[in-house]
Amino acid sequence: MTDHIEESPPGDLSREQLLGMYRRMRLIRAFEDTAQEYFEAGEIGGFLHLSQGQEAVPVGTCTALRGDDYITSTHRGHGDVLAKGCEVKYMFAELYGRTTGYCKGKGGSMHIADFGQGIIGANGIVSGGLPIITGIGLSIKMRGTDQVAICFFGDGATAEGGFHEAMNLASLWQIPVVFVCQNNLYGLSNPWDNTAYDCDLAQRARSYHMPGECVDGMDAIAMYNSVKKAVDLARAGGGPSFIEAKTYRFLGHYVGDPALYMPSDERAAWRERDAILKLGRQLQAWGYLTEEEDGQMAASIEAELQAGIDYARSSPMPAPEEALTDVYVHFDYLGNPLQPADNGGRQEGGSHA
Repeated sequence: MTDHIEESPPGDLSREQLLGMYRRMRLIRAFEDTAQEYFEAGEIGGFLHLSQGQEAVPVGTCTALRGDDYITSTHRGHGDVLAKGCEVKYMFAELYGRTTGYCKGKGGSMHIADFGQGIIGANGIVSGGLPIITGIGLSIKMRGTDQVAICFFGDGATAEGGFHEAMNLASLWQIPVVFVCQNNLYGLSNPWDNTAYDCDLAQRARSYHMPGECVDGMDAIAMYNSVKKAVDLARAGGGPSFIEAKTYRFLGHYVGDPALYMPSDERAAWRERDAILKLGRQLQAWGYLTEEEDGQMAASIEAELQAGIDYARSSPMPAPEEALTDVYVHFDYLGNPLQPADNGGRQEGGSHA
């Protein structure tokens, strides 16, 4: 199956922006593949929940954001935080449990955060980011800024109480939040149509009197257009929106999951709709990308990933006496931290979370 290619590129995205989206999607895919490789080799511990196949959702979304906007993410959040601006080497350092990681090696795969880039954190709790983003949206409104907060979550989270509470409060308070549901059709191993009568989750927005839209999550440009509309509405004081991105994870729930519950013909059909391949074909058809440039991009990504692995391997492990540091942060009654945060031993880039 070949996706239709528009005769001309979208008018509100420049060549540089489109190439940036394409590179970021390829970087996320390659990061996930590399993380899987070194996890299976025994160099990375813990659990990995990878997002190959879903790259268009975070990249299209974050392209519509400003640097000072906020996001929260999920256990399958590598792509989300990379799309918002996280650097590969600090990501790998975190996965390797090193002090130079975004959370000094204490967060790991499911809890990467960088407050300096508006990345309030991934969350291992299903629906855990929803009440957090609601509080962030309220903070924006109380401070009187024109920032916007994005909440990434999966289809399984829509069955949790936190989802409904967050949607209700966001609508009640008319806060600048965009709820982006990454509906990859499975809650762990359970097909979505086994758990919900109506699989068009965007319709749930009606219950909370907010705009809701279902978008092709395998199309980065379609994601950008939908999120941009919702972000513009929120930034102008128009309140929250809900976007359901229909997407697909190409692999199992976690590394090691054989995914026998995913039919082979279904997996093959979704792989044919690979969003990275689609955008690459579009860029070539529009004269924005040559095969030589495509190859150069692949080489630069490979070099960036290898440099990240080398950085992580060479970074120090945390000392045992640091086990209880950064567990609590004390604030005064105005919310100002009473003890300064440091950069976790990193000498450049990012900010400690």
